Amino acid sequence: MKRFLPNILGLALLLSQSSCDKGFEEMNVDPNKFAEVVPGYLFTRAQLDGVSTNFVGAAYLTIGQSMQHFATYKEVPAAGDKYFNFSYSTGSWNAYAGTGAGQGAVISIRQVIDAVKTSPADVNKLSAARIWKAYIFHRLTDLYGDIPYFDAGKALSDKNYAPKYDTQQAIYADLLKELDESIAAFDATKPTFGNADLMFNGDVTKWKKFGYSLMLRLGMRLTQADPTLAQTWVQKAITGGVILDDADRAVIAYVDGSQVASRNFIANGLLSTDYITPGGDNVEGGKFAKTLIDYLKTTRDPRLNVWSIVWTSTDGKTFTADTTTALQSGMPNAAFNSLPANFNTFSEPNPNTLLRYSAPLLVLGNAETNLLLAEAAVRGWYAGSTAAVTYANAVRAGMRQWALFGTGGVISDAKINAYLTANPYRTAGTVAQQMEQIQTQKWVSLFLQDEYEIFANWRRTGYPVLTPTNYPGNLTGGKIPTRFVIPDSEETYNKTNFIEARTRQGGTNTLSSVVWWDK
Repeated sequence: MKRFLPNILGLALLLSQSSCDKGFEEMNVDPNKFAEVVPGYLFTRAQLDGVSTNFVGAAYLTIGQSMQHFATYKEVPAAGDKYFNFSYSTGSWNAYAGTGAGQGAVISIRQVIDAVKTSPADVNKLSAARIWKAYIFHRLTDLYGDIPYFDAGKALSDKNYAPKYDTQQAIYADLLKELDESIAAFDATKPTFGNADLMFNGDVTKWKKFGYSLMLRLGMRLTQADPTLAQTWVQKAITGGVILDDADRAVIAYVDGSQVASRNFIANGLLSTDYITPGGDNVEGGKFAKTLIDYLKTTRDPRLNVWSIVWTSTDGKTFTADTTTALQSGMPNAAFNSLPANFNTFSEPNPNTLLRYSAPLLVLGNAETNLLLAEAAVRGWYAGSTAAVTYANAVRAGMRQWALFGTGGVISDAKINAYLTANPYRTAGTVAQQMEQIQTQKWVSLFLQDEYEIFANWRRTGYPVLTPTNYPGNLTGGKIPTRFVIPDSEETYNKTNFIEARTRQGGTNTLSSVVWWDK
């Protein structure tokens, strides 16, 4: 019977083609998949995936703890608290692999670029996509150092499953070139992605400011590796025009609903790992770190009452999220390996601001750009204003931005002025003292919204000055991690290129390795 099966199938196919072919092809199309690339859809996905990849493992447990914003009493999730478990740092590689949370940002943006690069009418879409590609890759190379860049994301288009690794120096040169060319190519008379663009709704002017702001960030990243080149790009970005006004900030809005993908991934990540049950143990043992809370209290920073709460109760059953300053207390990093008796007295994220599913994400804003301008002024690269003025502008912007998180995030002008009076800019200080003040303010201003940038800036400048932990059995010899670890799978599937890159970077692939610009 089996030997006749191929002939029966062949006959059926022949008959279907000759007598009833209408609708046959449509019947064999998966209704849940696109037959061709839809650039707008993929651009939206690339934006969402580009900011959210591996938040819990990378931004919270690894960077958030090592930068001493958070602490944990447990050992397994102590990637940044006790410098354990390097596997948490490998998850961001998903942007390449296309698996797991935030999957395939590189592949998505590559497909968008391929789809819009041929028609002159799509020049604005192409420019926005190239700028967003630069955003995705600058984060990846800052985390891992040398990575596949020029060949990355070509598995689908070119069947390239073993991309070569490029040096970070070459990657940075191309990222800056991409930004420069993309900004110049915008044409206000041509179509945009419109509402498929989650940050600017296709506004070309705002995309230019975002591009120049990213150029400013990347140019300043080169201060230790190539100061002359850094100055060139920083001044080019400033001349072009960076984000200075609140209305121009790059913000992605989220909504509270049954669709997890529509929720703010930071709130969703924190609620799913630690801050679920008021007054109880937390899954990963996390709380705010003593370093952060002590700093906010010492400087009388009003953001403390926006971010931080302690759960209080009179009957042990009903709990209140109390923002009273005197109650706030951070948990020391690497101080415990079992549940401390006073665990419930430590501060954690405010559910009325930080943990709202509908909270926005500030991708890049005027607090950061003004701090970069302040640094440029100190270095003598910016004559448009003084470091003191741009620093004050940064503080004001950094406090105003929390109004985006609801009424609980509104900080009055009176409180902002009081903070600046109590913590004036060190105009008469040394360059080192001014740098410390500027970069420490960045550690506060970018809190939770961009832990990746805080980590990169700390490695570049050494500020804020953080005291490392030295928990028994840690993986770094008691040093704060300085680079993410590339997954072991690369040695299996892309061995030749991986080993070449590892050798080029000192022969190591550990949490203590360093990237090119980190001198």
